[in-house]
Amino acid sequence: MSTNILKKLWNNKKDDQTFVELGEEPELRLPQTNDELDLDKQYKQIMFFYESGAHQLMAKLEILNKEFQFCNDRNPIENVKSRIKTRESIVRKMKKQGLPLTYNHMMNQIRDIAGVRIICPFITDVYQVARLLISQPDVELADIKDYIRNPKENGYRSLHMIVTVEVRFSDMVRKVPVEIQLRTIAMNFWASTEHQLRYKKERIFTDEMHRQLKECADIMAEADEKMQKLAENLNVSDVENLYW
Repeated sequence: MSTNILKKLWNNKKDDQTFVELGEEPELRLPQTNDELDLDKQYKQIMFFYESGAHQLMAKLEILNKEFQFCNDRNPIENVKSRIKTRESIVRKMKKQGLPLTYNHMMNQIRDIAGVRIICPFITDVYQVARLLISQPDVELADIKDYIRNPKENGYRSLHMIVTVEVRFSDMVRKVPVEIQLRTIAMNFWASTEHQLRYKKERIFTDEMHRQLKECADIMAEADEKMQKLAENLNVSDVENLYW
């Protein structure tokens, strides 16, 4: 019977498992290990590690969602989705950062392999839900980037957190890194439609197109602020939760 690959990867840190080419495309590379499993099964077990972290967070959010539905006047969680980065996306990011294509570098340096996106009605809800998550004893905040207070140059707005969540496997408890993106409905509308416009890399974006996208982002931000003010005036949203 083959060794538990999750245990092996964490306990044998000195064994820097290198990537080998898979298939005809050289950029699609997977780790070579001494495990008896074939490469595809090895990769799936590694991804299962990250999927488990995302599932753990999704379960927490589902409980919070139900609690708000049954015990509160309204729900600050509009929608929740999870995702796991594809092999292509992981390799592309590692190459962009100049990282050696090894499992150890992937697991130590790429912290957004597992991701959860939370959509909220109001800006205050974003920070409220973020606080509720990191206040849980088995969720630890590792990093935070507030693109709501400090939007990106192109107008992108969101609250990004890297957390580690404890997951109990059959023979161990491990902390799994997960990226959490929290946005309002307006922020998500802009980010989702902007992604659709840029989906095909061969499309050429002119300076005028960039200007119009930034203008749309500003319109969404203004709408968010107005809705936030209305929510505060109607005592729907607690201003004390505004910003980190």
